[in-house]
Amino acid sequence: MIAWQYALLVRRREAFGQSFRLTFTWYGPDGSRRDVTDYGETAIIHLNRVGAEGWELVSAEEDVNNLEGTTEIHRYHLKRPVG
Repeated sequence: MIAWQYALLVRRREAFGQSFRLTFTWYGPDGSRRDVTDYGETAIIHLNRVGAEGWELVSAEEDVNNLEGTTEIHRYHLKRPVG
């Protein structure tokens, strides 16, 4: 039987003054949280980076605050075999 590790990559786009701020946060399988924004400006860059480390995209979801249009969050759920 295969044992899995799970992680989460969150892309957040928030209103910041007159413009928007884009951040990426990595939630590791050990419960850690790390700002990985400096690794790149697109989700594809981040997904390719963790894909090279053995992570596989399981699902993706999007939340958009349409009422105010100030926040957009994408969640990328990933897994890889333990070991």
